[in-house]
This record gives sequence, structure tokens and C-alpha cells, in this order.
Amino acid sequence: MAKDDSYLMQNLKEIQAYFKGEPNDVEVHTVTIELPERFDAKAVKQLRKNLNVTQKTMAHLLGISPRTVESWEIGRAEPNGSSRRLLELFQKDPKIIELLKD
Repeated sequence: MAKDDSYLMQNLKEIQAYFKGEPNDVEVHTVTIELPERFDAKAVKQLRKNLNVTQKTMAHLLGISPRTVESWEIGRAEPNGSSRRLLELFQKDPKIIELLKD
């Protein structure tokens, strides 16, 4: 067994002991992540217009297809978590898009 494998096995044993309530050296940290706000069709379209970009440019900035942006704007679909996060960043600081253009 490789050195990395034995380290992994030791960690797994410690985790098992923790879940069984047995004495262990496991440290537990709780992190709460705030989800980005939801963007409905109207909000996506308004943000795009505020940024003064086309659907094609918005798609490029987000790394998605223009059809996806179109789907969002007509309410057929909603942005997923990572796209929502980027939209939220664009909304908070529109200058960010200048870094992503090209």
C-alpha cells in the first residue's frame, strides 16, 4: 500500500469512529454558504440591458450558449448556481464584464 493510501485509510477510520461516536481526533468545521439570489426572466433581461450587451455577448461572458440566455429571458429555464453567482457579481459591479470580454 502506498503512503498516500495508508493516510487515506487512516482518515477514513477516523471518520468512521466519529460517526460511531467513538473517541477520535476528528475536527468538525461548519461552513454556511449563502446561495446567490434567483434571477427570473425579467431580472436576467434587465441585467443584460443594464450591462448594454447582446444575448450573444452575455452568453460568452458566462461561458454558455446564446440559446441558454434566450431561454432564461423568456422564462423557459433559470440560471444554475454558478451562472447565478456570475450574474450577481455583474449586478453588483458591472465593471467586472470588462475583465471577461475578448
